[in-house]
Amino acid sequence: MIKAKGTQKEIKILSIETSCDETSVAFLSSDAMSSKSHDVGVKLKKHYIATQIPIHARYGGVIPEVAARTHVAELVSLLDKSLNLSTSKAGTKNLDFDYVAVTQGPGLATSLRVGIDAAKTIAWMCDKPLIPVNHLEGHLASAWLSSLNRKKWEFPVLFLLVSGGHTELVLMTDFGKYKILGRTRDDAAGEAFDKTAKMLGLEYPGGPKLSGLAEKGVKDSFNLPRPMLHDTSLDFSFSGLKTAVRVLLHERFVEDGKLNISKLNLVNLCASIQAAIVEVLVVKTVKAALKVKPKSFAVVGGVSANKVLQSELKKALRKSCREVTFLTPVKGLHTDNGAMIAAAGLWNLMAGRKLTNWKKIDAEPALDL
Repeated sequence: MIKAKGTQKEIKILSIETSCDETSVAFLSSDAMSSKSHDVGVKLKKHYIATQIPIHARYGGVIPEVAARTHVAELVSLLDKSLNLSTSKAGTKNLDFDYVAVTQGPGLATSLRVGIDAAKTIAWMCDKPLIPVNHLEGHLASAWLSSLNRKKWEFPVLFLLVSGGHTELVLMTDFGKYKILGRTRDDAAGEAFDKTAKMLGLEYPGGPKLSGLAEKGVKDSFNLPRPMLHDTSLDFSFSGLKTAVRVLLHERFVEDGKLNISKLNLVNLCASIQAAIVEVLVVKTVKAALKVKPKSFAVVGGVSANKVLQSELKKALRKSCREVTFLTPVKGLHTDNGAMIAAAGLWNLMAGRKLTNWKKIDAEPALDL
């Protein structure tokens, strides 16, 4: 239950996200602090995302220093669009928001600091409180931005967080209260998609391209391992799958040091790789749901956009855990974005977390939930 705090009926949050290679700014308003239910009013008034994919595609992956320098220019542009700074005649202290929220970590140190320095400057200039946000909490909050999901929202909520850097099963018992049930011991699921795609010669970012090709293939064409599938823990491991794909390619399809694509049924191998990753994620999720008995479930993070993963999770939970409500992944908010940081900032306020003086906030690249 959310308790009303003070007399303020609406809260307006300006948010900044620069944890990796997406620059994003959002402007969100909510009546959460005066509401007495989970189904609060939330309006995403402005939301801008600038991707660096074309830049990093030249290198086959994210180059941290290039990402940080690009964030500087993009962030100035997006803040100008969000706040109308170039056309506004009013002083900065009259800008219409109550809080600034910014990603503190985890992420690339240099990228994080671009967003944090900008947020601290705005907090100082506008005399507004600054909310440091955990990027992982932001991904969880992305599911809450759907009004349909908020209507169904009921604690405890089980999350499968799957992205390029993280694969975790998280139980949320209230706003700001989390328990990590399992996590990857090496590579994340998104990393497994991206790295195997790179082995196959697919352009960066390879994960989505691999999934697209997988739609045309037969998923059991290649016998690939399902690491830790039957392990009693809820942890994950995908490095073994990555190694198995590399060995398979070198033993059967590499000639004179080069991959012979003509001999390889690419769509079938992509389908087999995807099937292995998805099966592990689904089995572990069902195991977690049976153990902790959540009321709701959501899959979040970049890999949550994968249609096969969504479909298999829904099917498996419907079969084994009928009482669990499946919260639909929010289209457009799977990858890093400012909207989820604004929502997580709001969660911080709803949880009654004490805000840190903006002068003491710094990047925390290895921040955990």
